[in-house]
Amino acid sequence: MPVRPKGLKAKTVQANRVEPERKTAYARGYNSKWRKARELFLQQHPLCVHCEKENRITPATDLDHIIPHKGDMSLFWDVSNWQPLCKSCHSIKTVKFDGGFGNARNLEKD
Repeated sequence: MPVRPKGLKAKTVQANRVEPERKTAYARGYNSKWRKARELFLQQHPLCVHCEKENRITPATDLDHIIPHKGDMSLFWDVSNWQPLCKSCHSIKTVKFDGGFGNARNLEKD
């Protein structure tokens, strides 16, 4: 019979844990109007702002909300709350600062 190495614990599952149901992207505001605004913003701001701070030139592929909007449409459409990021920086920022995909916490502006 296989033996688990010391220091590794078996994953525990909470039987009664219920994740809140997340709305679809469209229901959260990511519709055709957003896609057009996103495309225009990325044309006007083509470089990742996080990479630029590290003296790297990387094309921006994602439009990020600096402060997670959590459904607040005025914050969602506030252009001063937008920043262009590359895919890598956006993924890192989302997981590290926003609490993971779909579980955003408050975040202070950079």
